[in-house]
Amino acid sequence: MNVEGILKKVETTPTPPVKRVASAFSGGLDSCLGIELRRRKYKAREIIPVTIDIGQGQAELRMAKRHARKLKLDPIIVDVREEFANDWVAMAIKANSDYGGYPVSTSMTRQLVARKVAELAVKHDCDAIIEGSSGKGNDQYRMHNVFTLFAPKCKVLVPVRDFDLTRLEEEVLCRHWNVPVAETITGGDDKTMWCRSIASGAIDLNQPLPDNIWMWLVPPQKAPKRPTQLTIEFQAGVPVRLNGLKRTLDGLIADLNVIAGRNGIGLIDMFEDGIMDLKSREIYEAPAAKVILTLHRDLEQWCLTKDQVQFKRGVDQKWAYMMYHGEAFQPLRYDLEAFIDRSQSVVNGKYEVKLYKGSMELVKRESRTGLFYPEIRSIKATGFNQQRCADAAFVRGLPFMVLSKRGLEKYIDKVPHAERKTKPKRKKKSTK
Repeated sequence: MNVEGILKKVETTPTPPVKRVASAFSGGLDSCLGIELRRRKYKAREIIPVTIDIGQGQAELRMAKRHARKLKLDPIIVDVREEFANDWVAMAIKANSDYGGYPVSTSMTRQLVARKVAELAVKHDCDAIIEGSSGKGNDQYRMHNVFTLFAPKCKVLVPVRDFDLTRLEEEVLCRHWNVPVAETITGGDDKTMWCRSIASGAIDLNQPLPDNIWMWLVPPQKAPKRPTQLTIEFQAGVPVRLNGLKRTLDGLIADLNVIAGRNGIGLIDMFEDGIMDLKSREIYEAPAAKVILTLHRDLEQWCLTKDQVQFKRGVDQKWAYMMYHGEAFQPLRYDLEAFIDRSQSVVNGKYEVKLYKGSMELVKRESRTGLFYPEIRSIKATGFNQQRCADAAFVRGLPFMVLSKRGLEKYIDKVPHAERKTKPKRKKKSTK
């Protein structure tokens, strides 16, 4: 790829004047290149780099610090692991967070990171914020919304979008300018304690996934030949014990990522409908989320009433939709969470689970607040006199009795004549 053409595109693209710029600095390709472009193109006098520890792990943080030193930066480190776990992931569990198969995660972290960066930008009297989103993805909208709310006077600089750069063009510029890069796959990844997004927006339709891209996951065919059995206990909708030991939520998730991942649990390969209504193939690695969300849904089905379960599905769906679409700080989010939180007081229970080569079997369930009473419901029990239901069945059947008086031919099996299948006429046998 011709570096001269890329440089010319950068040079001829107009940019706004800025003085002091806050940067969301992860140490990845986009944020590192953004720093270099700030120096070479935006001509800002000062930059305030901010690195957010959101549970991406020590290896990722060491990489960010190493790249910061190469770029002669001294970033502000903000630890939000506890806040992310207790305020965001806990609610994601209670809300059965799912957007078309994606366990809502990156969409949450982007908005939490954006808020922290925006607040520091205001504190340090910045006139601009720079971040590394693509103009083809979702994060530009999520972060822009939050920047607009918490730092409304700051210009928002998005170099990848502003200069219309492809990922390969970014890599060429980084090599040309000696900007540090650390990617095992084009597109990089986004790590959090809850879910890891891999090469978002860069995975081709039938592109194979090499085994060396996984952080927790052992592919099922390579997982142990013997199953792993574990117990998880929930209180008020949130897991609090793993194998009998009381744990903080972030600690429990970290351990479960390792345990479930090595048993082949947590691979998600899906088509995702983004904010721009454009489909992409997305790869996620979420062992703990897979286990916890599966158990939480089962526990809710056990502990909540039918009306609660059915109504809550719509609330959960709206919560996930808002979080995914960059609306985490809309007032409606907190209204939804008030209902979700209130429903969880009875979602308590303990599960024994068997993990084996990508599968998960529920071995045993316990709950003091569940609503399953086999002594009443089971057809093997004499819980109540079944004869009492005869009158109830008669009353429930009354609307159908009324319908019958109108005549079934009025509405049943109204298939257009042209669509009806007719039997072929049988040929008469010749008498000759």
